[in-house]
Formats: sequence, C-alpha cells, structure tokens
Amino acid sequence: MARGGRKGRRIDGWLVVDKDEGLTSTHVVTIAKRLTDARKVGHGGTLDPLATGVLPLAFGEATKTVAWVMDATKRYRFTVRFGEARDTDDAEGALIGERAVRPGDAAIRAALAAFVGTIPQRPPSFAAVKVDGQRAYDMARRGEAVDLPPRPVRIDALDMVERPDADHAVFEAVCGKGTYVRAIARDLGQALGCLGHISRLRRLSVGAFTVENAVTLETLRRVVEDDTLPQVLVPMATALADIPALAVTGPQAQRLRAGNGITVPPRFLEDSGITRWPVRAMWQGEVVAILKEEDGEISPLRVFNATSASTPS
Repeated sequence: MARGGRKGRRIDGWLVVDKDEGLTSTHVVTIAKRLTDARKVGHGGTLDPLATGVLPLAFGEATKTVAWVMDATKRYRFTVRFGEARDTDDAEGALIGERAVRPGDAAIRAALAAFVGTIPQRPPSFAAVKVDGQRAYDMARRGEAVDLPPRPVRIDALDMVERPDADHAVFEAVCGKGTYVRAIARDLGQALGCLGHISRLRRLSVGAFTVENAVTLETLRRVVEDDTLPQVLVPMATALADIPALAVTGPQAQRLRAGNGITVPPRFLEDSGITRWPVRAMWQGEVVAILKEEDGEISPLRVFNATSASTPS
C-alpha cells in the first residue's frame, strides 16, 4: 500500500485489537501506527503486558471518543494462583509470601459475594496511579514504599467458572472504570487466608467492543498489505452506543460542525426519548457531535469532522 506524506494517512474509526501477551498497550499503538502510517492513534484503556484480549485503538477523529470508551464497562476472564503473593499481584512479580492452605470451591464461591457492588479497593503497588506527581509503579521499581489508599470501584459480577486444580481457579468479572483485576485476585486470596495472584488475564470486552470482533496484529498487517483496512474499522458511533442519539438535520449538522449551538423543540426531544445528557447528534448515520444542554441551550461538547469509519487516504 502506498504511503502518504510525512504526516501520515488520514484514518478515522476504531480498531479492536486482540493484544498478545508480553506487549504493553503503548507498544501496540506504536506497531499499529507504523503498520497503517496513520496520522493519529491512541488506545481506549491500558491493558497490562501480562494480559491478552481487547485493546480498542482509536484512529483520527475517533480519539475524541476515547474518554467514553475508558468509562465503559469491562469484562475479564482471569486465573488466580492460590498460595502465593507477589509484589505486582501477578505472575511477573517477586514472591513475597506463601501459604500451604488451599480453599475449597464452596469457600471460594461464598467469598465472592463481598466483592460485588461498589466496594473499596486498594490499587496494586505497581500501578499507573500517581502519588505526588509520580507513577506508583516507578516508585515501586525503585524500591520505595508505595501506600495507595483504597478507592471505590464498581464490580457488577464475579463468578468462578472453572477449577482446574487445587492451586488455580478461573473467574469472570464484569466491572467499571478503575477496577484492578490484580487487586481482586490479591484481596480474594487474603479473604480466603491462602494468598493469591493473577497468573492469566484476558479482557473479553470494553463496552461494545468484544474479543469476538477483535483482530490480531498479524491480521492487521495482512489487511494493510491487502488494502482492506476499512473492512475491520469500527464506526465511531459504536464507542458511543450507551449515549442517547438525537437525529439532526443537514443545516443543524453544519452548525454543530462549526461549533455553534442548535435549537431543538422540547417536544422533539421528548419524542426522541432524550431524558439525559450528553447525547450524540446523528445525521445520515454519522456522529456529528456530542451535545450538552445547559439552561435550555444545546451546544457541542465534541465535534466530529469525519465519516464514522472512513476510508484511509
């Protein structure tokens, strides 16, 4: 495929990558940008190097919707290794504690109820959380003590789905923004009196983006070579599926794209089922803008100047 100029090619839309183990999220972004020669690429939520699965990549105008993707509900499948505590709360860390006891299935299932709902959770010491302007993981790597206070997180569901042996159990979790699955494993091990850490972690979905619709970096390489990249791009509207939609006219779309507000009769809002804000303005199947309402005035929070999933140029 022919390359563009120094600034790269214009590509707008989302690409759902099935991340391989061992890669950082930033590394995946770098690889995708190099393969596609895209002008602008970002990701919709960090995935640990140990983890595999859904890593949504935003191209071009889609980067304006990253905040909504980061706020979306996530679903994970993970394996807990009982009997060992590690400083990173996953298999990559140093061993810091051992216990010989192993929990039974009934004890595990009974303990899970305490982890569902809005609960306080202390982030792992090796986390991207900032402490006095520094990343916690940078401080931990230097051997400095990291004492992160608990913060509220939302866990909608937590179930044991498999027990391959006494040392391991496989779980699925549905949770909100800011939840650390590594911390779930750590705290579950402590609650059961046996210690524990994550040995495998796979993200199954982020909002509307699912692993069933994800592509590997090898597949991305192939579709770029075959000039079929648009076939795997996901429209920007997909990232905003949880935001109410408001149909606008062509002239209204032009006003919004120019950064101006619009007037919409209250009856039309009611008939459109608009009961909460923000909303997404739609015209001819494309997202034009994210709208806010304040004192009866409707104006754009974000404006999109591209097709929902554009052909690279």
